[in-house]
Amino acid sequence: MTVMKRLFAFIVLAAVASCIDPYYLNIKNYKSLLVVEGLITNESSSYKIKLCRTTGREYSTPEKITDANVYITDGDGIETHLQNYGDGYYVTDGTAFTGVIGQKYTLHILTSDGKEYRSEVCTMLPVADIDTIYYEKGEEISGNLGESFTGIKIFLNSSDATGKNQYFRWAFEEVWKFLLPIPQRYIYINDSTFNEVPLVKDVCWKRNMSGEIVTNSILPGEANYINKQLIQFIAPVKSDRLTQQYSILVKQYSVSEKEYGFWNNLKKVSESGGDIFNSPPYPVISNIYNVNDASEMVLGYFEVSAVTQKRIFITAHELDPLYLPHYSTDCVEFVTSPQDWPNGDFTFVEPVLDSDGKLLGLGFATKVCSVCEYAGFSEKPDFWVDLE
Repeated sequence: MTVMKRLFAFIVLAAVASCIDPYYLNIKNYKSLLVVEGLITNESSSYKIKLCRTTGREYSTPEKITDANVYITDGDGIETHLQNYGDGYYVTDGTAFTGVIGQKYTLHILTSDGKEYRSEVCTMLPVADIDTIYYEKGEEISGNLGESFTGIKIFLNSSDATGKNQYFRWAFEEVWKFLLPIPQRYIYINDSTFNEVPLVKDVCWKRNMSGEIVTNSILPGEANYINKQLIQFIAPVKSDRLTQQYSILVKQYSVSEKEYGFWNNLKKVSESGGDIFNSPPYPVISNIYNVNDASEMVLGYFEVSAVTQKRIFITAHELDPLYLPHYSTDCVEFVTSPQDWPNGDFTFVEPVLDSDGKLLGLGFATKVCSVCEYAGFSEKPDFWVDLE
């Protein structure tokens, strides 16, 4: 296998999924490749197409394409032009365009250097509903040392009465509530003046988007349902997700057989470590091509998928019977003099006074342990329901 083929296997992992922070080798006669990331669904929202180009410079980030003309045509020939939002993003008007199940869509890209790219015609396939999302106590082995962690495994069941859905992909959004271990209670004015924080923010939330590739299929002749599909594993010792209340929103996408192959190959490269010299030569699958130069390789995939979703909440109290390990913070707290005010990742939280009110020192703590905005965010999400 040539070095270039190995590089392509790794680029699929590093560049296609997000266009962020890939690693490239300096290779003689290297050619920059167009990378396309885009998804349209039947949800009433704006859809984004992201464009960038790979570079041959070591440790460099992809070059964002900010001057292209991007539009989508449907099976009836209607064109929907995307607005250039800068930084490589091209966005539809959420009030004017929504994907329709059964309709066919084609992505068109015209770059400023005169090149024309087009996706294959993609049909939006119907998607089954998510029946249930649930969790069980379980273990997972991870890390270089093969360490075993105890936690909860979140599963999904889905059935399809139509028999038309064969290939699936899942993505999820996690949001969880937690308490700041050492909330900031005072604001430093000078060595004799400390204003109390009028409303101490010790309840915060965090958000995380799924990064794992989760796919499955129902092949002809198999039972027409997805049963106990693993979506996420949470180890309490590694995260504060389960310390108060946790929520996960799972989205289930219908995908074509070719798109299923794209995600599976990307997953194989990821699971093998993404090493360009050790990874097997999984084929580069894309549904985008240069209209006038079939030999040009394009990375990425124009996704057209119907979607259904379901959310569950999990409280710390309901997990008590499972006797899971507890999360321990790595917060740093110390007292120092005003002259030794620390820089960097620490914030003033409160003065330390003697019984006569004389200042003995200033109390500091790690910022992510004392201020919501450093750890996550302080505004309760609109969908959030406090269950305890």
